[in-house]
Amino acid sequence: MRTLDSEAAFDLAVELATSGERRILGICGAPAAGKSTFAEQLAERLTKAGHGVALVPMDGYHLAQAVLDELGLAAVKGAPHTFDGYGFVALLKRLKEAPTEQIWAPRFDRGLEDSIAASIGVAPEVSLVVTEGNYLLLDQMPWATIRTVLDQCWYVEVPEELRHQRLEARHMQFGRTQAEAHERTFGSDERNAQLIAATAKSADAIVELSQPVR
Repeated sequence: MRTLDSEAAFDLAVELATSGERRILGICGAPAAGKSTFAEQLAERLTKAGHGVALVPMDGYHLAQAVLDELGLAAVKGAPHTFDGYGFVALLKRLKEAPTEQIWAPRFDRGLEDSIAASIGVAPEVSLVVTEGNYLLLDQMPWATIRTVLDQCWYVEVPEELRHQRLEARHMQFGRTQAEAHERTFGSDERNAQLIAATAKSADAIVELSQPVR
């Protein structure tokens, strides 16, 4: 398995974006590992370099907060069964198999703690779709199908102590007390993180970030 720094990752992404057909690159990692910011920075840099890139995060497929409340799943939001996994898989397949269509994807709004439908556009000229999320490498249905659609999937790693600090800070930023943030970080979030970490061996490469990202 390869290890990539930011520059090597960019060069490999350019290869994917200039292959002559639409490619899909997955960025995977545990909560607060830095995958979202890394994916955003990579997509922005590729766009500035003149490549057709769209960023389509998995988080748009969170079940609605009202649904989680109704099902009694709010306390474990972020676990695999709190997403519309089959919907996400269907979107990725459509992005890969129908590159000439204008496609619209949902976006997750952290301020609202809910998804907003049809807010990310993927135009026909997009040659590289970057998707990021926790469960891109999970070996259970429907997630296991994702690996067959992705052309590459990279796993982002940071030291666990730093990841925990970031996660607690994120929870407090969005309204939780310090005690609540700590409980969530080392409770349901940690169970999810351990599940995600076990999938790293299936990645094409490990991304080691040389600068702090959240």
